[in-house]
Amino acid sequence: MANWAQAAALLAVVVIMLGAWTRLVHAGLGCPDWPGCYGFLTVPQSEASIAIANARFPDTPVDVEKGWPEMIHRYAAGMLGLVVFGLAAYAVRHRKLGVPVKLPVFIAGFIVLQGAFGMWTVTLKLWPQVVALHLLGGFTTLTLLVLLTLRLRARAQGTRNRPARSVPGGFGPWLYAGLLLVVLQIALGAWTAANYAAVACTDLPTCQGQWWPEGMDFQHGFDITQQVGPNYLGGQLTADGRVAIHVTHRVGAVVVLAYFALLLAWMWRSRRDSGLTGPITLVAIALAAQIGLGLANVLLHIPLGIAVAHNAMGAGLLLSVVHLIWRHHLLTESNTAKAAHTTTINQEVTA
Repeated sequence: MANWAQAAALLAVVVIMLGAWTRLVHAGLGCPDWPGCYGFLTVPQSEASIAIANARFPDTPVDVEKGWPEMIHRYAAGMLGLVVFGLAAYAVRHRKLGVPVKLPVFIAGFIVLQGAFGMWTVTLKLWPQVVALHLLGGFTTLTLLVLLTLRLRARAQGTRNRPARSVPGGFGPWLYAGLLLVVLQIALGAWTAANYAAVACTDLPTCQGQWWPEGMDFQHGFDITQQVGPNYLGGQLTADGRVAIHVTHRVGAVVVLAYFALLLAWMWRSRRDSGLTGPITLVAIALAAQIGLGLANVLLHIPLGIAVAHNAMGAGLLLSVVHLIWRHHLLTESNTAKAAHTTTINQEVTA
């Protein structure tokens, strides 16, 4: 089951990258209906099929090059849904053997919600609020699948029964605060993508030649009451609103970088033989890679490959932080259990 959950997590990464690719090639409305494409199971390509499709949707003529990215993304998402439903069914069927049930079933329910957001993304014509939530839902699905994999691996390998190592305390709250910062930064990235604000600033380290561009419209840029109905392909915000979003995303990146630079340095100095060296290093590598990809996006004007990689590495940074928290929690819990066991033995000896 752990292997199954891991395969689902890897497939979720593919789905996230395909979603980024679809958005970046402006194919989010490559198929104006859902779940099919112009009423077909695949993108219509023959002259007869295209004629039927154009008659069904006269306002959105068939564009085969944009239809396929959208449908490939849907096929991958549908496959992921089937795998997750299979995991949930297996867990329910074998619940009497001690297989975790709540998390697989919750993930299956969340996949249904995520599918609904995928539908609304199309039917509401890329409404930014729905697009951003759909992006966050993809990251959430991936995180839940990785957590399930970690839980199953720990159970299979008997991690909880291994000898405890010395784990310096006090990091828990700081790690969870760091996780919150990463989630907020990902949310800013999703809002930036949903409103096509990635190209609002094309220079570094300034934006449009200014450290703090004049005229930035934060109220307009972060207006979550945008009207439902217009076609949001390409965005509807003013330039000042998009600059405000882009600059906020940059500031968020600086905050995340500074916070984790201090936290990881502190943890590195205190790590001793705690077994956290690998997870700490992984977070540092993911953070450096993500910052580098973000800079390359601006300097190279959002090349497709780097932009997709930046999206994927956002997931990588999130998962590396989750993994660090998991390892810290596991080792701390093991220490607590060992201390309780030692106390019990001492009490018995005294008695």
